[in-house]
This record gives sequence, structure tokens and C-alpha cells, in this order.
Amino acid sequence: MVKPNTLLHNISLKPYNTFGIDVNALSFMEIDNNELLKKVLFSGQNVAPIILGGGSNVLLTKDVSNLVIHLNTKGIEVLSQTQHHAQIRVQAGEIWHDFVCWAIEHDMGGIENLSLIPGNVGTAPIQNIGAYGVELKDVFVSCQALDTLEKREVTITKQDCEFGYRDSLFKRNKARYIITSVTVELTTKDHNKNITYGAIESQLSKQNIDTPSLKQISDAVISIRKSKLPDPKVLGNGGSFFKNPVISIKEFNALQKQYPEIPHYHFGDDQQKIPAGWLIEQCGYKGKRFGQVGVHKNQALVLVNYGAAKGEQIWELAQNIQKSVQDKFNVYIEPEVNIY
Repeated sequence: MVKPNTLLHNISLKPYNTFGIDVNALSFMEIDNNELLKKVLFSGQNVAPIILGGGSNVLLTKDVSNLVIHLNTKGIEVLSQTQHHAQIRVQAGEIWHDFVCWAIEHDMGGIENLSLIPGNVGTAPIQNIGAYGVELKDVFVSCQALDTLEKREVTITKQDCEFGYRDSLFKRNKARYIITSVTVELTTKDHNKNITYGAIESQLSKQNIDTPSLKQISDAVISIRKSKLPDPKVLGNGGSFFKNPVISIKEFNALQKQYPEIPHYHFGDDQQKIPAGWLIEQCGYKGKRFGQVGVHKNQALVLVNYGAAKGEQIWELAQNIQKSVQDKFNVYIEPEVNIY
């Protein structure tokens, strides 16, 4: 058991990343309060630390010489509530799915489609996490962060976050902003439920549910995710390894002539989003194993560690997949995970 708020040396990061990659941090701290976090970040050190939350969107390919901070701050606070909406501030170290469950228990809607997404609340804005037609930006109000460049606390509004598809200001400035809490606005009445995207509607239909509750939508999403995605406690993985590529209508029309069956979703007025998992599957990778690494049998977007894989082996497989998709479809698939 790691002692909180204490500087430690030569600590294995295997328990702190869902891929289960066994690399060492030369220096490590688990921090459970924002004041100590501020003190450490603003201490004047030359090399920016690496922040690990749930470790679900990280691939570690080597030992880490930077200070590694495991952020474990907790707390959920209702800032304001009206008849129809509530603003909630959540500390960065809260587990995202635990917060979704808390919202449902309090009959607050807007994030039920984001059930079972791995990771912590503080890392959710970095990727602008999303699933089944909902993204974090849909409920996001602002976040508190520590600006390591200017060494001050800042409040960053939704507009300033520059949210895009699995993208944000934070992803493009990884070392600069460390998110300490996130404020979202959820519905408390007349919930605007989104059940038409993906397999949610058919999952509810199987249970003869026409007007689902927030809990029933969440349960449907959990069931779908569990059927497709491996539990990282059983089989090491980082969730979806690649982003779904977004291409122009012109590029898509050319692809569709070659592959009439290609699945797609409208993305804005002049773009189409293609499931990266379908592209990878067409290249023959789904379910394939290469020694200690492989592609999951139920979801080609998920790369897995069969127990003793090294991070560089997973990265090598990812690059081979990228090349195969590029060669076959002339489409680049971008990693969603952060590579260290």
C-alpha cells in the first residue's frame, strides 16, 4: 500500500495503468489534496510531472524519469440547483463511473450514456470523453486547473476549452494544465434522453422498454460495453486505442464507391465519421494475437496485454495497424491514448 502525500522512489506503475504495463517511476507521489498538489507543481522544478488518474488512457513504453503524481482527490458538491438543472463540482480524483452512478441515484440526467467509461473525472475533459451520441462538452460548464506555466490557479470555461472530437485545449497542452475539479450542469427534470445512437435503442427494445429511466439507459450502455470491451482487471487494455477518423464528403464518396458497405455517421455538414474498428477489422486484425499483445476478439479498437507485454510491443502493433489501414483505405487513424 502506497503512503499518500509522500515522495517515493522506484515505484512500479503496473497498478496505475489499465494496460498493466510494468515500468518504474523514478519518483512517485499519491496526492489526495489540492493544496499539496499546488505546492508540488509550483515548486520550481524544471521537468513537468506526469499526472496519472485512472490510468486508462495511457500507454507507458519505458521507465519514467519525470515525477509521477497519482491524483486521488475526492468530493462531489452541488453548487446550485433549480427546478430543471443542477451544477455539480466534482474533484479530479473521483472515478468517472462512480460519478455517473451518483448522478443517476440523485435523478440527474445528461451523463447516463457515458456509463462505464474508464478513468477519473480530472482526465475526462482532456479527451472530451464521449459515447453513444453524448460528449462531456454537452454538460461541461468549467473546470479548475493549475497552470504550471504561469504558476497560478485558473478557471477555464467551456468556450476556452476548445473541445473537439476527442480533443481539447488540455490535450494540446499536456504539461501545462492540471485539472483539479470539473463543474457540469445536469438536468433535474424533463431529462433530454438520447437513446437513438448505436445499439442503445435495440438493447432497450429487447427488454420491451419504451420510456426508459436514466438507470435503464445506463444499464443498457453498461451491458453493451461489457459485451464488447474486456475488463482491464482481467485483460489489460486502455479502452479504445484509436479515434474514429473524420473525413471529408469527397473522400468518403470515393471510399464508398470501393466499399459500398462502409458504415458511417454524419459529422457536421461536410464530413463523415467512419468507425475505426471496422477499418481495422477489414484489415484482418480483429481477434489476432501476436505473442503477448493482440487485438480483442469482440472489438477491434481495443489492443490488449495478455499478461507480460511491454508497452513498446503494444505501440509497435498499433503502428502496424495504422499502416495497414492507411495502405488499404488511405485513411489515417489517430491514437486516442497518450503514449509515454
